[in-house]
Amino acid sequence: MTHALKTAMIFAAGRGERMRPLTDTCPKPLLEVGGKPLIVWQIERLAAAGVEVIVINHAWLGEQIEAALGYGSRWGVELRYSPETEALETAGGIAQARHLIGDGVFIAVSGDVFCDFDYASLRDHAEALKAREEPGMHLVMVPNPPFHPNGDFALRDGVLAIDGEPRYTFGNIGLYDTRMFRDLAPGTRRALTPYYRETISAGRASGERYDGRWENVGTPAQLCALDDELRAR
Repeated sequence: MTHALKTAMIFAAGRGERMRPLTDTCPKPLLEVGGKPLIVWQIERLAAAGVEVIVINHAWLGEQIEAALGYGSRWGVELRYSPETEALETAGGIAQARHLIGDGVFIAVSGDVFCDFDYASLRDHAEALKAREEPGMHLVMVPNPPFHPNGDFALRDGVLAIDGEPRYTFGNIGLYDTRMFRDLAPGTRRALTPYYRETISAGRASGERYDGRWENVGTPAQLCALDDELRAR
């Protein structure tokens, strides 16, 4: 297996405002569904795909995340932590953690996404990104959920576009080339949104539609419903 699918990053630094009061005392990625923290479901899926190193950034109550997960031996992976005193958002989180990620193409996913996505299926896309002269990205898109009916980007024949149809919602699962962030200084607070727009506009972003189980667990009601469903299985 290539380096491209040996490294992943899980974004876990958010405060989880919509999940309060549950997140007042527990970081959102450690909230449990089906008897396991949300982030553990992701770790297990990444490990099953052959990922060996998972970098986790954290800010709010981050010491709880490190204490709960340890260094990954129970999942056969190495967990590395990138603490942030205040959340640096997604691009800022990557820049801060670059020394832990290393060089090349890596998977990045949000710690509050629950899905059945097979990360091993990204292998060919990772190889294609590695072969590019200019750094690019590959985004996993999902059918638009009720709370986001207009989607984020257009996707046609595996190519992403800012405008056009049909439109889908970014599923918070992506492949990125670390070279995209070489000019972003560690400690800078920055979102990934401008990187998406720039890379897509330059024709360096591919995408795929994923129709399987996917949920962005944002509220206590969603958490409770998912927990009930998983326990009923």
